[in-house]
Amino acid sequence: MSNYVVAPMVIALFTAILTLVVRSQPRLQRSVSLLGGLGYATAVGYLVYLVFTGPILTYQLSNWAAPYGIVLVADKLAGFMLAMGAIVMVAALAFSVRYIDEFGQQVSYHPLFHFMLVGITGSFLTGDIFNLFVWFEVMLMPSYVFVVFYSGAKHTRAALQYTVLNLIGSAVMLLAIGGIYATTGTLNMADLTIRLANPEAFGIAVEPVVGLAALLFSVFALKAGIVPFHFWVPAAYEAAPAPISAMLSGVTKKVGIYAIVRLLFTVFGAAQLDLGPFGEGSMLLFFGPIMLVMAIASMLIGGYAAVGQSNVDRLLAYSSISQVGFILLPLGIVATIPLSGGTLGTITIGETIYSIPIGISTSQLHVLGIVATLLYSLNHAVAKSLLFLVSGTIYESVGSIDIGKLGGLARTRPFLSGAFLLGGLSLVGIPPLLGFFGKLTVFNTASAAVVAGQDVGTIGVVAALLGAVFTIAYISKAWTDAFWGAPSPEVERATRPTALIAIVVVVALLLVVLGAGLDPIYEGADSAATAALDRQSYVEAVALSDAGVKP
Repeated sequence: MSNYVVAPMVIALFTAILTLVVRSQPRLQRSVSLLGGLGYATAVGYLVYLVFTGPILTYQLSNWAAPYGIVLVADKLAGFMLAMGAIVMVAALAFSVRYIDEFGQQVSYHPLFHFMLVGITGSFLTGDIFNLFVWFEVMLMPSYVFVVFYSGAKHTRAALQYTVLNLIGSAVMLLAIGGIYATTGTLNMADLTIRLANPEAFGIAVEPVVGLAALLFSVFALKAGIVPFHFWVPAAYEAAPAPISAMLSGVTKKVGIYAIVRLLFTVFGAAQLDLGPFGEGSMLLFFGPIMLVMAIASMLIGGYAAVGQSNVDRLLAYSSISQVGFILLPLGIVATIPLSGGTLGTITIGETIYSIPIGISTSQLHVLGIVATLLYSLNHAVAKSLLFLVSGTIYESVGSIDIGKLGGLARTRPFLSGAFLLGGLSLVGIPPLLGFFGKLTVFNTASAAVVAGQDVGTIGVVAALLGAVFTIAYISKAWTDAFWGAPSPEVERATRPTALIAIVVVVALLLVVLGAGLDPIYEGADSAATAALDRQSYVEAVALSDAGVKP
């Protein structure tokens, strides 16, 4: 057990409380918030170093052994997601200090920002499903306030829709969690993996778990804004302050993706059963076609809608719907393909030996699919957060993000325009930017499925090509209409927010650096993908109590 696992959460929580205590001193509050954010990023960096150079780290709250107690698990998958979130957080927080008005920062902004960070961190580290629900709620409650932050009519409308849909999702999630506990007798992810892999030993009927897992998946899809659970995205992203839109699209959306990978591939994928028309084997076979259809629908519907937008934020919001389709597509492809050559491991708990499918195929296709999801998630996190920060800078400078009023920005604000161009090109997938390698890995996953004789690979290639065409179309539209041509009257009168421009330029350069230094990032994504499928190591790290696991 390592106490360091809780360090990022403790720092974020302490910072949230301290910024609330010193709110009467605005300058001190901003300093505390920035220092806390840097401290959080440092703690995450060291934790990531520990898990990528050593074993899986766990922390059992109050020293209660799993599955009775609450356990936090830091493996390579959690570490990769934490690092992604920390990158976006630092940029968004630095931007916030110069972008949000002093009154807004003083009253609630900084405490809420760090409380949201606590929920995000807990979601990535939790080792049981009920506390995943708890951390989701901790993450979501501040976001409700952020969507209505400016208190206008459209902000209230967006917040109401966002809140109601997420409250319904939370109720569905709680219902599914109760059903899983009633069916399996546990909510600890490691314990649940053991029980689903050995249903006879525990007297469990696996079939009802499929439906309950489907309910959970629908909630995760709602959090990630995947079609058909995407209706809240455009209004919420447009209503929230620019740095919060960067966090919502860059980080909180990825919490839903992480939950899909962790629960479907690590936990529920251990169950082996006859799924009728879906085939016989891992429970993943049931979710594969569903994810594939939802991914394709997201790419095409989001991309088509983005092309027709006349507002920068709404264009970026619909783009996020489309881009999450690229993130989900490789998961849908590999989940549809039965594992070939997966090995069967054993776990000894007390005096009992349990079998467990390790989950790694000899072709490594499933690992490749998760690698593609992680790389594209990182690209989307950095590029889309950059674009939302650019949008905020444009609003601060010009006073409008109506595309029709923004012509000629490239002439008057070349650095700001260059930052937008780099972010857009990364979404399109132009080398040597990070997005090129992310999109290449998505296509590589689909191509590998084709080579393996799977029709789903051909479907994936065609869908990805169509999605890429839409990406080119809406990025080209935004660039030519808002940045190219003669400066509009609004652009001619624009101010020059130097500090905000400097921040977005740094984030834009980060896309180049991440692309140029891809090797360690790819190795990290590959290790994280392997960790997601290595159920044996995950269960062994949690060190389940013999008394808690006995049938």
